Amino acid sequence: MLGRQPAIGIAELEMVFGGNNVKVISSQFAVVDCDFFDVQKFGGVPKAGKIIAELPSNNWFQISQKIVKHYTDQWSTFDGKITLGISAYGPNVNAREVQKTGIILKQKLKKTGVSLRLIPNTEPALSSATSHHNKLGLSQNKVEIIVAVASNGKTIIAESTGSQNITAYANRDQERPKRDAFVGMLPPKLAQIMLNLAVGGYSKISSKTPCSSEQPLVVLDPFCGTGVILQEALLMGYSAYGSDLSEKMIRYSRDNLNWLADKYHAQFDWYLHEDDALNAKWRQPIDVIVSETYLGQPFSAPPSPAKLVEVRDNCNHIITEFLKNLGSQITPGTPLCIAVPAWRDKTGQFTHLPLIATIARLGYKPHEFTNISQNDLLYYRADQIVARELLVLTRM
Repeated sequence: MLGRQPAIGIAELEMVFGGNNVKVISSQFAVVDCDFFDVQKFGGVPKAGKIIAELPSNNWFQISQKIVKHYTDQWSTFDGKITLGISAYGPNVNAREVQKTGIILKQKLKKTGVSLRLIPNTEPALSSATSHHNKLGLSQNKVEIIVAVASNGKTIIAESTGSQNITAYANRDQERPKRDAFVGMLPPKLAQIMLNLAVGGYSKISSKTPCSSEQPLVVLDPFCGTGVILQEALLMGYSAYGSDLSEKMIRYSRDNLNWLADKYHAQFDWYLHEDDALNAKWRQPIDVIVSETYLGQPFSAPPSPAKLVEVRDNCNHIITEFLKNLGSQITPGTPLCIAVPAWRDKTGQFTHLPLIATIARLGYKPHEFTNISQNDLLYYRADQIVARELLVLTRM
């Protein structure tokens, strides 16, 4: 299942599994050809499931029959109580019909002596929060059936293998001892996405992977702020290297990373120093760069044309000089994922940084995705003027 901005989830899946192994079946879902999938490793995937059946149509009566028969056969000798949730996405069906399918299954299992607790549907699909709090997909007796209708009218039925741990995300975001709204509040989920967008590119050009016995990948964040990207990099098994122009931000990152080590009772490998990304000299090795760069001043309403040009040109200059400096210190093939600003007007149109159109002149090649365009990688909330545009690049 793809998140609120599906193109970003598709990009994340492509970078990890390869574009040819990802098939987009609707605006909400993609099918990934892989041996194992851990939903907790993907910030852009709220739910995931293993396909158990495919039907040629989206007729709910036929879908319901298939679900009831499959799980009556599978659970008729089950020892213990089952918790079940059913989520339907796409078919022309209401919550009552979805609930009815669960009730029919519950009645049939009762005749075999199997007890089933059905999670009530107020909507055709359970929210990710409901799935998470009920621990659906995490054990044999806690199951969520996901029904996804493809754009071609066919239906996929999958059994959940889990949903995002929204509690853990919230804890990592809100319990950190040091936060600073002025420098931006990068969500841990987005940091995780950006790391996958960059590190996925690394695995394609190197035998060194996060699971290898070699030294872990070194992830550099040259605008580290309060250390959100560094935090997520450490939790994903990488070495974290952060620098920032502000001494205060380095202190905040240090406090936050020490807190993280205490919270997880872990020994992490990280290094911090105060430096200006426009002329910093970073220590080697640097394997991957992941960073939210300078986004300029925040706006609560679209700025005037003159103000927009001023802010855009300032951000463009800073990020251009940073990329020039960085390019002189990393080897060809080094992957990056950086967030840069884009500004949304009242009509929903975006103003982008000029450097994006001429990024090759700075020595960087944009990644070519299979199912989406890199131009689709804009992360923002409905009320935000300044969006984060994700650039997935490789040093040429």
